[in-house]
Amino acid sequence: MNRRPCVCYNLHMHVLGIESSCDETAAAIVEDGVKILSSKVASQVDIHARYGGVVPEVASRQHLLSAVPVLNQCLEAATLKLKNIDAVAVTCGPGLAGSLLVGVNFAKSLALALDKPLIGVNHLEGHIYANWLIGHTPVFPALAIIVSGGHTDLVLMKDHGNYVLIGRTRDDAAGEAFDKAARLLNLGYPGGPAVEKAARSGSPTLRLPKGIIPNSFDFSFSGIKTALYRLVETGQVASVNDAAASFQDAVVKILVKRTLAAAEEFGVNQILLAGGVAANTRLREKMVKDSPIPVSIPPLSLCTDNAAIIASCGYFHLIRGERSGLDLDVYPSLPFASMPNPD
Repeated sequence: MNRRPCVCYNLHMHVLGIESSCDETAAAIVEDGVKILSSKVASQVDIHARYGGVVPEVASRQHLLSAVPVLNQCLEAATLKLKNIDAVAVTCGPGLAGSLLVGVNFAKSLALALDKPLIGVNHLEGHIYANWLIGHTPVFPALAIIVSGGHTDLVLMKDHGNYVLIGRTRDDAAGEAFDKAARLLNLGYPGGPAVEKAARSGSPTLRLPKGIIPNSFDFSFSGIKTALYRLVETGQVASVNDAAASFQDAVVKILVKRTLAAAEEFGVNQILLAGGVAANTRLREKMVKDSPIPVSIPPLSLCTDNAAIIASCGYFHLIRGERSGLDLDVYPSLPFASMPNPD
């Protein structure tokens, strides 16, 4: 990603965030990296539900239709004009290429027209910054667990911009596993909420693999998914709700166990929950119940894709004197970062 050092900006800024990495068109204005003045999201869930998943071409076309209306709603809610914006932050990856292109080009045109700084933001890093938007400041060093449809990462955060990736999924991401389980059980789309809803009326009675990788902080969910598939195919699932509860319980136990082990190993002060799967009630409750150290949990609206987290993350890059050029590109497969090994 192209980053250009420059003079450090004033600490007081209104940053406009633009997010279009998948099927949500979002804009938000955040003050000083911590205060949401407005946040608007145009969801495409109903459009893609008929297909059982996101159709990339449909998503990008819908972003084109929604970008300007969402921006106008955002400005109106914040009672600000475009001239009051100090910088523009935009998701440049990872995500769907066509969707990212709409958001990045929209953000570049705004930055150019307003003659304001532009900063490209890694969507995964953005999710962590939901924890700076809930009225308290996380204490470093902290351990972030990013759980989403495409990623499951454990990140040691020593300071702003100082990260060490210490664990990640070796196969399916947690959110992807939930989606596949929902399809196996015919629970509908989106999969995560569908499995959670069914699990509320069930009991975790099925025996599923633990998915623990020895001597590692990595995750593995493919074995749990395969085990569920075999139970369904052989007619051993008497209750869909029990199957959903069993699957959810197995995934949550892996996430919590790996996270707490890493937190103890690296002596962090706090655990930061982040990403779409962080909206899962069972995960939130068990992480807090089992953790001996404080756990920061964003509200549901900040766990799913939104632009406030992008604006907040962008702010902390900008005050370090970082910015992107107007040649900013999109990076559909952008990893969290290129990080050194832990000390």
